[in-house]
Amino acid sequence: MRIRGSSDSIRNADWRFRTSLVERTVYQVWGNAKLKTRIVTAVLALSVGSGSVFAASQTSSFQFLGKPGPYPVGLKVFDQYDLSRTFVAPTKGPSESSVGKNVRSLQTLIWYPSLISVGGPMTVGDYAQLADTEIHFNAPAEKENRWRSLLKTSFDTQLWAVREAKPAKGRYPVLIYAPSDSSVSWENADLCEYFASYGYVVLASPSMGVSTRDMTDDLGGINAQARDISFLITYAGSLSDTDSSQVAVVSWSWGGISSLFASARDPRIDALVEMDGSMRYYPGLVTRAGDVHPERMTIPLLCFTRNVSLEDLENDDVPSADKVGPNVLNAWIHGDLLTVDMLGMAHPEFSSMFQRRESAQRFAENQVADYGREDANTSYAWVALYTLNFLDAYLKHEAWAKAFLKKTPAENGVPKHFMGIKFSAAQKQSWGCDEIVLGTFIPIPLELLPCIPGVSFEPALHG
Repeated sequence: MRIRGSSDSIRNADWRFRTSLVERTVYQVWGNAKLKTRIVTAVLALSVGSGSVFAASQTSSFQFLGKPGPYPVGLKVFDQYDLSRTFVAPTKGPSESSVGKNVRSLQTLIWYPSLISVGGPMTVGDYAQLADTEIHFNAPAEKENRWRSLLKTSFDTQLWAVREAKPAKGRYPVLIYAPSDSSVSWENADLCEYFASYGYVVLASPSMGVSTRDMTDDLGGINAQARDISFLITYAGSLSDTDSSQVAVVSWSWGGISSLFASARDPRIDALVEMDGSMRYYPGLVTRAGDVHPERMTIPLLCFTRNVSLEDLENDDVPSADKVGPNVLNAWIHGDLLTVDMLGMAHPEFSSMFQRRESAQRFAENQVADYGREDANTSYAWVALYTLNFLDAYLKHEAWAKAFLKKTPAENGVPKHFMGIKFSAAQKQSWGCDEIVLGTFIPIPLELLPCIPGVSFEPALHG
């Protein structure tokens, strides 16, 4: 689905967890693999026994219920440019950077495991202020930043990250967060901080079109965000605390279709997490890309879905051609696929900042059945926990995380009527002569060597 998140185009939106088991452990202890396994096993056993992994929300507004991991969290904001692409900046403020005229500016947020810091944590207001300088790094545009008014009532809410905290020693897997249509990089700051506290370096930049601050709902816009994702992966490789051999992309909404395009083109991406990603709703755009083939993808995919009616899909304003094409999830047969249907979540409830800006009236308009605010908090937290275990299983190859994913929701302590899960294991890929593409670096079975023009092959005879 597409939901505008920029300061100039806030669109139609239907929006919607802190484990209460153990306090934050000293981060050095988490480096002990045996001790970590014991802790996680005990936590999961306790959570199943108690019937819930999370404490109940005590308020009617958004509250992130995810429990912090063993690491404190740091945040850096790096103003950088992609010199290979042009970008026509808005007329207000200077349009020329110190590195050249109209190059693509990418305000990059980096959340990372850190040492304990005496600095104060980021607040919602601190995050909102970052939108002042998304395009013109040295010319704040406070009046054009509608996030200030939308999040005003939550400005003093503290999150976890401390600006410029000293990084923890070691190298950590890389996560790229791809935001929704036209949205800010920090729309899911709670989620990004959560992953960093468990030993990931998370990078994000705003969702923008080819040459406009607002995303364009077409192939050009998708390709622009896909290139931003690859740009961030390359930049992550220059950081001293990253392990670029382990990379995943986490996305929501329109960022989902962009991350699909990026993963089809960038072999450095090892896993995908989609939160109600647009690739499900716009298969026509996937087909028209020409080089994006879900049926050939071999990386694991975690896809969170929601209940949406055929009537709603028919009555949206999306061109019919964008919606006609093979179903991406049905085509995903050569990579592990874990589909988690969040039964009570509306589309915007996959974003913490969208939930914070939502009025009571808007919540009522988008409410799913009788799932209330507290249910939205609980659902969001389970999304965070399942995503963390998916990443730990496929990037860190943790046995306990794989075991978690194999259990039923009830066995993991999920309340009834919150989610349904379906797992499809990757099928062994078989190649045909019409699928051999010369110039690509793929292992070719011996029986297919005759498919390659100019190649003569005779099996060796062994006496």
